[in-house]
Amino acid sequence: HASHSAAAPSFALSTMRSIVARALVTSSRRIPKGIVIARPASVLSHYTCASRSGVRSFATGDVVTAVVPELGAESITEGSLMEYTKKVGDQVQKDEVIAVLETDKVTVDAKAPCSGTITELLVEIDSTVNVGDAIVKITEGEVMAAPAKAPEQPAAQPAAKPAEKPADKPTPAPASKPAAAPAASASSGTAQSTGYTRVETREKISRMRGKIAQNLKNAQNTTASLTTFNEIDMTNAVALRKEFGEAFLERHGVKLGFMSMFSKATAAALMEIPAINGLIDDEANQIVYRDYVDLSIAVASPKGLVVPVVRSAESMSLWQVEKSIYDLAMKARNGSITVDDMTGGTFTITNGGIFGSVNSTPIINMPQSAILGLHAMMMRPMVVNGEIKPRMMMNIALTYDHRLVDGREAATFLVSIKNKMEEPRRMLLEL
Repeated sequence: HASHSAAAPSFALSTMRSIVARALVTSSRRIPKGIVIARPASVLSHYTCASRSGVRSFATGDVVTAVVPELGAESITEGSLMEYTKKVGDQVQKDEVIAVLETDKVTVDAKAPCSGTITELLVEIDSTVNVGDAIVKITEGEVMAAPAKAPEQPAAQPAAKPAEKPADKPTPAPASKPAAAPAASASSGTAQSTGYTRVETREKISRMRGKIAQNLKNAQNTTASLTTFNEIDMTNAVALRKEFGEAFLERHGVKLGFMSMFSKATAAALMEIPAINGLIDDEANQIVYRDYVDLSIAVASPKGLVVPVVRSAESMSLWQVEKSIYDLAMKARNGSITVDDMTGGTFTITNGGIFGSVNSTPIINMPQSAILGLHAMMMRPMVVNGEIKPRMMMNIALTYDHRLVDGREAATFLVSIKNKMEEPRRMLLEL
């Protein structure tokens, strides 16, 4: 029995190694180095190393489902799937963006819950999805970048052959008279003669654009809108900016702009005339007044018009207002703005002047009661102390809900802003 007793320890050690290996694989989801386990091919397929597109993935075989994340606020429960940023077979890292969702107000990124390989896209583009819906299946696995390849050496060029003696050229035959071209058809004559085309393209209205249109129409249908106008001599404000612009930038890290000056003037005027900062609660049949000013600043973004909010503007300094406006505008333009950034404004300022607009009648941003429109500055001849002088002028407009705001209050409000902007030093000194 010597051969039998010699084989027994080998069998026992192999069994122990197998048990240890199985336990390690279960806990770490990876085959320990130096241990080989006999498994069926179907089991081993979960632990194979693959290389795809320069990325090595060590898959564990677990399938993880990515779902629709929170969409910015508890009140927003659904959105539209705009696009997938990955396709089936692509490798993804944990927290990498795999899809983009659009709501009525913002776009939201859906991120991978784990590293691995995309195996299935569960929802079609433009479909409506709810928070928690499954959208992508990922086979979990460790993903790491493969080492960069060395640049390829250019192939050696073959030696040039000695030039051959050119053959005698045959004498060309006399050119024949070209045949007359067929007459162009009547349907293509215009396009051929002008070089222009007449093509129509159509695209689906985005969820955000549709919501903007709905809100604008709702404001027209609900409010008794009326617009009043005034003009401001911006000469002193321009001089102030020119005098202190560089020092302001050096001290506070942001450029001194006219929007922050208008924001401070508007906040002060709203505190003087609270009705313009209020609203009508139609359901409760009440008027709501506030002792604070949250300014909505209209900003053009790639997805449409958004109105982020500068909160408690009445208590902020000029540079704080400027910094807040800059930060919110950058978030709007790079798509990182959130619903919270755009909720709760009490009054809106929109600046069509940056696009060259001279006059406009802006639409109220419901449920607010008024909106201030700024316009382009233009040099115009004005009478100053009995003399005609060139002055930098701007037209401003206030659209207000006549159900709450009277004409006297609207005109007084614009005159207050006019006086503050024409003497900005007095405004900043609170005189």
